[in-house]
Amino acid sequence: MFCMPLGPKMELVWQDEFSVAVIGCGSMGAAACMHLAQRGVRVLGLDAHPVPHPHGSHHGGSRIIRDCYFEAPEYVPLLVRCRALWESLERESGIRCVHRPGVLYLGPPDSPVVGRSASSGALHGVPAHRWTMRELAARFPQFRAPDDWVALFEPGAGFVRPERAVEAFLRVARAHGAEIHESEPALGWDETAHGVRIRTARATYDADALILAAGAWTPKLAAQLGVRLQPLRVPIAWLAPRDPAACESPRMPVWYVDRPSGAPGVYGIPTAPDQGQPAGVKVALHGAGTPCDPDAPRAPATPDELESIRAATEPFVPCAAGAPLAGATCLYTMSPDEHFVVDRMPGCARTWVAAGFSGHGFKFAPVLGQALADLATAGETSLPVGFLGLQRLAPAP
Repeated sequence: MFCMPLGPKMELVWQDEFSVAVIGCGSMGAAACMHLAQRGVRVLGLDAHPVPHPHGSHHGGSRIIRDCYFEAPEYVPLLVRCRALWESLERESGIRCVHRPGVLYLGPPDSPVVGRSASSGALHGVPAHRWTMRELAARFPQFRAPDDWVALFEPGAGFVRPERAVEAFLRVARAHGAEIHESEPALGWDETAHGVRIRTARATYDADALILAAGAWTPKLAAQLGVRLQPLRVPIAWLAPRDPAACESPRMPVWYVDRPSGAPGVYGIPTAPDQGQPAGVKVALHGAGTPCDPDAPRAPATPDELESIRAATEPFVPCAAGAPLAGATCLYTMSPDEHFVVDRMPGCARTWVAAGFSGHGFKFAPVLGQALADLATAGETSLPVGFLGLQRLAPAP
């Protein structure tokens, strides 16, 4: 079944056939390569850059992991499964990438972030504590908020080092026989009578099945997806702690402040001894991004953007709101409803897509890698990913 033209004819270098090919070896693709290789599947991973790299959505030194999920309670069973998978990854790879100082959610009495986080966690038995501001001050005096605000603390949550996690996924994958081709961009693919054919700048490969996990580059490789995916450039700041001891994990948890009046939420990740550079407390505004082309040079975070992040931090976490030490930009790939797309490619029998992670996907990499491995080898999975299917979305105009 035809799915995508390979483009102009050229002299082809043919390679041996693989059981599964994976386009994109960032978070989801690297995890899928690992799960496939652990099962003895002959897997080929392709990425346009050396991995890990700063061009996609898996850089920046830290990503929040949490199970009290305000985005939707359907995600929580997947997150609960991730705990054992993160532990297994660290054990088998020998790379430590997870810290669990807890996550604090803070907001007004009617905060949807605090309320939905509490309800989704309670629905699935995730340990968490609701606090008044007096109770918060007794436990974490670093934070400031009006007396009538509410807080939720999830002690088992924290953050992961994304670059180290991708390195760990690929280390385990290679140890189990996966072929990972870095700096080899995929140019096109199509389904054949017996599998999938992938063309790169170097060669053409045949595989029984394909997983497309190309992040912001998915629209260029999958026009038939039928869903608009919008890449966003999101600035990030690292702020100098005014009180370094108070801003270090585990004394300071990860935090999310649900600001009122429609202002974007502000979140922060504490420092830790294994942090490296950039130093400082990592802070960003949730969803405050601008559309971008992933292939165009990405403008660095501006002084005004960094000051805006610092100013948003000041009223709530003053000990962390020192001068900006560094800035960067993160690449979000937004789906129309800001929920993920994990499904069979429309019109295809052997091709699966994972895309549209909308700025909150990295924490799911271990479990979605497992689900993608199931789908590519068996055509189905027992993991509860059905709510992420394409059927919920209308075709793109």
